[in-house]
Amino acid sequence: MSQSESQLVSQQALHQAPHQAPHQALVLFAHGARDPNWAAPFVSLQQLIQQQRPQLLVRLAFLELMQPDLPQLLQQLVAAGVSEVSVVPVFLGQGGHVRRDLPALITQAQQQYPQLAITVAQAVGEQPDVQNAIADYCISTLPPR
Repeated sequence: MSQSESQLVSQQALHQAPHQAPHQALVLFAHGARDPNWAAPFVSLQQLIQQQRPQLLVRLAFLELMQPDLPQLLQQLVAAGVSEVSVVPVFLGQGGHVRRDLPALITQAQQQYPQLAITVAQAVGEQPDVQNAIADYCISTLPPR
């Protein structure tokens, strides 16, 4: 599924009839880049999660340089009737963007949408399973002995 197809599926999920509207959304929050191809792994991750949890609305949001940004996406989700959002920073570590910028965006959203329950996970790269997968990949690149 291409990025545009994935966005279409997500848009269709947002515009379901009110009795079918998803109440929960998973937001994959990434940095963003000028090169649109940079987002390809994040779109693949979004699609993988969507395939595993078809009833869940899975969306991408970006800190900068790409759309939608987190405030835009949260506005869309609230308008669609979503009441619970889990934000997962798809960053390797909890640098300044995750420690400062993301909390500021979440505080602003909580003030603007008090009815929206927002949880924020740790950066994916700090999870032991993710670190183990990266370590396995790195080791697999070594030439055989």
